[in-house]
Amino acid sequence: MSTTYRATHERSLRDPVGFWSEAVNLVDWTVEPQQVLDDSNAPFYRWFPDGELNTCANALDRHVASGRGARMALIHDSAVTGRVTTYTYAELLDEVARFAGALRSLGVHRGDRVVIYMPMVPEAAIAMLACARLGAVHSVVFGGFAPAELAARIDDAKPVAVISASCGIEGARVVEYKPLLDEALALASHEPSVSVVLQRPQAAAAMGTRDLDWATAMADAEPVAPVPVAATDPLYVIYTSGTTGKPKGIVRDNGGHAVAMAWSLPNVYGIGPDDVWWAASDVGWVVGHSYIVYAPLIVGCTTLMYEGKPVGTPDAGAFWRVIEQHRVNALFCAPTATAALPPSVAPTVST
Repeated sequence: MSTTYRATHERSLRDPVGFWSEAVNLVDWTVEPQQVLDDSNAPFYRWFPDGELNTCANALDRHVASGRGARMALIHDSAVTGRVTTYTYAELLDEVARFAGALRSLGVHRGDRVVIYMPMVPEAAIAMLACARLGAVHSVVFGGFAPAELAARIDDAKPVAVISASCGIEGARVVEYKPLLDEALALASHEPSVSVVLQRPQAAAAMGTRDLDWATAMADAEPVAPVPVAATDPLYVIYTSGTTGKPKGIVRDNGGHAVAMAWSLPNVYGIGPDDVWWAASDVGWVVGHSYIVYAPLIVGCTTLMYEGKPVGTPDAGAFWRVIEQHRVNALFCAPTATAALPPSVAPTVST
């Protein structure tokens, strides 16, 4: 551990108020906080309790407003379909603002919960950001979870809407999500008002009376402006695995999360607005929330979303193909991912 990192870490523990007061201006506020930390009800700490902001506006709108709309925001590399899709900040803002408008027309408002059950497609990030734009609370459920696990999270979060896809792709195998979602909704006692389903060409989903096609929802959607929320309002709920009992919902707020993301990517990982960043995780996990979607977009760099498994396949060089093709400056992955590579192509980057 470097002496600089150690000193910074020790200061953050010794003087958290002073430390994080210096990071406040890394994000844009609609109401700038005057108080950094409310510790009057410890251990239930509240960060920037009198501030207001919108996380989506910090991830998209402010970069477009500052003249960086043409900067690449998202690269979606789908090894399983052989396609690469890209979005500039201006293009991603348009998609997110319109999908937020679609959700609002379906009755989703500030404080409502929305469950997202999707594979690693750009629309998963768009759905997350659209919820944040409305001040709604998203709960992303990993696409590998079975119907009973999804039903438990639906019953706990009580979403007004569920967003899903017709299928995911694992290697050469197409996994149909819609039947899994239908079974989960049959098992759950809570009934969302609507299910928005992204139809993918690999498997078309049969639609029911509660279902709405993503494309149909977007066809006449009007873009909406970001809704300011309290810094202490929840941004998302993510659930523990449930291996030791009922899954527990972990709530992350808007203000503290946005400031932490804005600070951590440049200071811990050395990534700035001109870089390309790849977090080789899944949006269903908390690291995917923070480092596939929110941190890189808040900082203003390019984030890479990968659909496929870069290790454990015959193509041991998949990591390096992606890094070279998209000029990736830094890779964030689990140590187990690099350990799975043959020694001849073992990485020299840190994890």
